[in-house]
Amino acid sequence: MAEGEFALIREYGEAGLIRPSKGWATFGDHDLYSLLADAAAAQRDEAALRQYAPLAEETARRYDHKLYRAIAHRARGMAHLLAGDYVEAESKLRQALDIFNSMNARYQIGRTLFELGELAVIQTDTPKASGYLTRALRAFESMQAVPDAARVRSALERLK
Repeated sequence: MAEGEFALIREYGEAGLIRPSKGWATFGDHDLYSLLADAAAAQRDEAALRQYAPLAEETARRYDHKLYRAIAHRARGMAHLLAGDYVEAESKLRQALDIFNSMNARYQIGRTLFELGELAVIQTDTPKASGYLTRALRAFESMQAVPDAARVRSALERLK
């Protein structure tokens, strides 16, 4: 999704927290917090991550929602990455990756591998970054996720 689409997710998600929908499209707080934390992570929005990642984590735990727990771990990982706490960032991203792998959630695996690759780039560990990004590329290509694959190819090119 483009940055503008993530901004819309936040706008409509926050509106859903204020006035929940009626009828068949009713969402729980765990759905909305997960969506908002995920959008904040994708946008690298540190303030929104501080606000929504803990709520996503707490509600995912409360409802024992495996997918949302992994999304919350990734969001927490991104919050740590943006704060410069790379050890904790890697720990949270690996926790997310383990859960996504157990679910065979290929797209989520690709996204998390990309974030681990970006973390390795920041830490100037080119071999590690290349490994994560190559795995992310394979995941996205296997699903024909063209925009995501292009983003990873671009990141790999920057490593050269």
